[in-house]
Amino acid sequence: MMRPFRARPFPCSGLILAAALLVCCPGCDDPGPSRPTLLLYCGAGIRPPVAELAEAFGRRHNVKIECDYAGSEVLLSRIKLTGQGDLYMPGDVYYVEQAAAEGLIDSQQTVCYFIPTILVQKGNPKNIRTLADLTRTDVTVGLGNPEACAIGRKTLKILKKNGISEDELGVEFQAMTVNELGIHIALGKLDAVIVWDAVAAYFADKGEVVPIDPQQNVISTVAVGRLGSSTRPKLAAQFMRYVTSEEGKAVFQKHHYATALPE
Repeated sequence: MMRPFRARPFPCSGLILAAALLVCCPGCDDPGPSRPTLLLYCGAGIRPPVAELAEAFGRRHNVKIECDYAGSEVLLSRIKLTGQGDLYMPGDVYYVEQAAAEGLIDSQQTVCYFIPTILVQKGNPKNIRTLADLTRTDVTVGLGNPEACAIGRKTLKILKKNGISEDELGVEFQAMTVNELGIHIALGKLDAVIVWDAVAAYFADKGEVVPIDPQQNVISTVAVGRLGSSTRPKLAAQFMRYVTSEEGKAVFQKHHYATALPE
């Protein structure tokens, strides 16, 4: 018997976030009147390495990088709504290509790769081993909202590839960002979620990874795009080169992100 889906509301206000960014930018000093600023729209699942790289780039070049972290689809909507910003780095290249098709992106570069994986409770008490186990009636599942974040859209592709209907899963939570799914495992609220491998690594002390068979999986390419609205296009291009340089790749690798496609 299929359990009823209970999606939890997640309030999101671009105006509130924009105001918050003006008041406080963690790790950044007051830029002063002469310090240039770049606005980077960044998928929440890429936050750890990007925050580190943004701070390092800012110190090195006397630049302030304002990072707006949210779900990839949510960020794309903000870009369209405001017509402002310098860079866009969502959780899947699909969103960059969508933005480019609408004339919002003028250049892009590949940054890293995400490998979807199943994250379960520590010790795997429900003995979850495969995607098929997520359809069991005794397993509560959390997925990303496909209309908000990249992991949600990629999860639907994985389910379709393997002939699994979302209705077959005991979905009790849909997240606006991939990080929320890991938090629900850490708090013991769900039995299993599908997240990026790098995100799962941050919850290693509270959860356990169940890899998805490579033949069943769909890998995500992460790219950064320069927005046509950028008021400092040369500086934005410089930041793109930095995050994709060997130094940038080393930071991504340190945070468990793959910078080359797995064999």
